[in-house]
Amino acid sequence: MADKLQLFLDKSFNGIELAPALFYVWEPGIRFEISNPKLSYTEPGYLTQAFERATALFGAAFDEDDEILFVTDLITWRNTSFIRKKPLNVYKKYIKQQQALYKLQLKGIELSEFDEGDITTHRFSYACRKKDIRYPQLLQAICYQDFGHPSKITNYQGSDARIYLINVSQQLIYHLYDDRGCDIIAADKEGIRFLYEQYNDWILDYDREKIDAIFK
Repeated sequence: MADKLQLFLDKSFNGIELAPALFYVWEPGIRFEISNPKLSYTEPGYLTQAFERATALFGAAFDEDDEILFVTDLITWRNTSFIRKKPLNVYKKYIKQQQALYKLQLKGIELSEFDEGDITTHRFSYACRKKDIRYPQLLQAICYQDFGHPSKITNYQGSDARIYLINVSQQLIYHLYDDRGCDIIAADKEGIRFLYEQYNDWILDYDREKIDAIFK
C-alpha cells in the first residue's frame, strides 16, 4: 500500500522531512508562542495559557470534516521491546473508537537528526477526522512531555515522542513541539492567513519580522 503520508508531503510540501523545526525549513509558516514567558515553569498555572492557546489554534486550523493524519514519531533505543509488545499504547488514550486502530500504520524511518548509533525512530500514522481524537487531552499531554507528568505522551524510559497533526484537506501541518511553542506551515500562505490575522498577538516576537514579511 502506498505511503499516504509521504505522498502528501511530496505533493504539497516538496518532500520535506517531517522533523523539527518545520518553521525554519518551510515557507509559509507561523511560529506561535503558547506559554507565558513571564512565568517560571515552576509556578502554578504555568501551563494554563499553553493548553488554551494550543487548543484554540488546533480548533481554528481543523474543521470537523477535514481529513487528518495523526502522526507520531517515537524515538527510542534500538533494542527497546515495548514497540513490538504494545505498539497501540501510543494511541489508545487519544482515539475514541478503539476498534478503528486497525488502520494504524507503523514503520521504521530514518531521520537525520535522531537515527544514529543505538537510537532509532518508529513512525505511527493514523487516518482520522477531528471527531475521532481526544485532542484536548492529546495537546495537554504534549505540553507535559518534559515535565515527568502522568499525562505525557509516553512514560517509557529512554523514549521521546513527536506528534504531527496533518490537515490533508487544507494542506497544512500543525506541530505543537512542546509547552513553549507551535509551528503551523501550509502549502499556500492564503491557507493560514486567517491564523496570522486572528492570532497575531501570539506570534513569537523573535520570528515576527520574517512572518510579517510573508503575509504583507
